[in-house]
Amino acid sequence: MTAPMLLIAETEIRRSLGRRRAVRLAAPLLLAAYLTTIFFSFDLPGIAARIRPDNAATLLGDFWSFKTHVSRDLRKPGLKVAIEGEAKGRYAPGHFPRWVQDGATPGIDLPGGGRVTYTATGARIERPEFGLIEVTRSGRRIAVTLPKGAVTPDWLSASSTRVDMRGPWWRFSMTPQRTETFRYQPGWELFFFDLQSPFHGKGAAELAALALWEPRLDPARANLAGMLHDIWTNRMWRHGDVVWALGETVLMAFLGTFGAALIAVPLAFLAASNFAPGRAVRFGLRRLFDLFRGIDGLIWTVILSRAFGPGPLTGALAILMTDTGTFGKTFSEALENIDEKQREGIASTGANGALQARFGVGPQVAPVILSQVLYYLESNTRSATVIGALVGGGIGLLLTQAIQTQKDWEEVSYYIVLIILMVMAMDSLSGWLRTRFIKG
Repeated sequence: MTAPMLLIAETEIRRSLGRRRAVRLAAPLLLAAYLTTIFFSFDLPGIAARIRPDNAATLLGDFWSFKTHVSRDLRKPGLKVAIEGEAKGRYAPGHFPRWVQDGATPGIDLPGGGRVTYTATGARIERPEFGLIEVTRSGRRIAVTLPKGAVTPDWLSASSTRVDMRGPWWRFSMTPQRTETFRYQPGWELFFFDLQSPFHGKGAAELAALALWEPRLDPARANLAGMLHDIWTNRMWRHGDVVWALGETVLMAFLGTFGAALIAVPLAFLAASNFAPGRAVRFGLRRLFDLFRGIDGLIWTVILSRAFGPGPLTGALAILMTDTGTFGKTFSEALENIDEKQREGIASTGANGALQARFGVGPQVAPVILSQVLYYLESNTRSATVIGALVGGGIGLLLTQAIQTQKDWEEVSYYIVLIILMVMAMDSLSGWLRTRFIKG
């Protein structure tokens, strides 16, 4: 190479290396700028300042535990003991738990050896590791008296109108009108039998004996039938309503998915380049598929709910609209990629178009179509939960109601577990069907 050529080559190499070096430097700078923008746009410092780990711990604990309210209302006589504070979970007078002692000065035994005693003017809270705390009410003002020499601990918050104390597995609260003690216990209380059931409080051995050989508690029906009835009609957990809601969710996914498949199959033939009767028809159907799948299922849910009102049918139609566009596109592309030799072989026998599609095209695209439909059936089972929360149907509605009350978080965890099990069941079913029909 001559000297001018070497100079040109050297210049080009330097330019190339310079561009690469600039790219290497620019990429980290752009990433840093992007992360900085996110940091301030989402107000991460403010979010960090508002984080309440104690609230998160309480929420997680409520997923697998329940609380019993022991309350005294100055406007109403008597002591009330109720699970989760609900009327349908209220203990009848004289049938309180053993750790609640009723009387002129009711007492509540606390986990860890403590005790709360309700007095005429307030309450006394005994904590073995701290001492005796007196809480007195005078009109609308509340005063707290700590043991001599003690400082206010971090588990006690007090003002002139409210006192709140927390301990392991318990909480005490007092306002000018109400005094409450909350005792937390692990598990999902009343999951099988509520307090109104004659089978409540009996152990597994007692229930087995009642089901097999003990006399009937209700002469009109067998004990086993009574157990199943009480479980199904449990007023706290509403198992019958939950099973019905799960059925609605699966039905929404099933109707929407298979309805979309039935509509998309014939339209896919008209949208495939090797089957379309004309370019205008193919172009119009392709754009129609883009419209249907371009609008998210949640948007279709809002639109259709204005037309048809809330309910499972609206959810199924929303899934059908979105999946019709998706199936139409994927099915038409599968038809465009078939082996034309098989179709030509069927045509050479004198078969008409329907027979050519049945024997020359169907066996080639059936595995693709079935695989897509089964996959979307599984996916739409999850989507139907969210859609049901919007249109008022299925397990999604019950989950939304439980979250909005912010009271029974163990019910939220119950519904979440059921949703996960439902999705797992649909996944196993679709996998079995895929193996059965595709692989034989």
